[in-house]
Amino acid sequence: MNFQVTVLKILVSYPDGFASMSDLKRDMAILATSGREWAERTKRMGARVPGLDIFSQGLIERINGGWRITNHGRAVLEAMEARPSGTRARIDQHGAPLETSAAADENLAAIEAFKVDAARSGQDRRTTIH
Repeated sequence: MNFQVTVLKILVSYPDGFASMSDLKRDMAILATSGREWAERTKRMGARVPGLDIFSQGLIERINGGWRITNHGRAVLEAMEARPSGTRARIDQHGAPLETSAAADENLAAIEAFKVDAARSGQDRRTTIH
């Protein structure tokens, strides 16, 4: 199971994208024991964004005893979930396409835009998260 993808999926399932730590732990335990299908699915999704780091890339923020998914987190998760026709959409750690199809271009653009934004802001996100 890909922990980071699972966290994004859990957070996006809450109406405001926020879950307390106890809710996250409960939901994580349920998904971790739900079988091979979930583990394989999250691994496939995570493989679409090598170097995924939900904390340093600003995909989630820690607030008030819990975590909330950011708009960037929602965009990256949406791109990971997209099912392009033809070849699977993947990018390297620098946002360069690996094996893409025309249908995947839009998804890759969203991820690349996120990576550019994350690179501009650097590691400063870690110190500004509450």
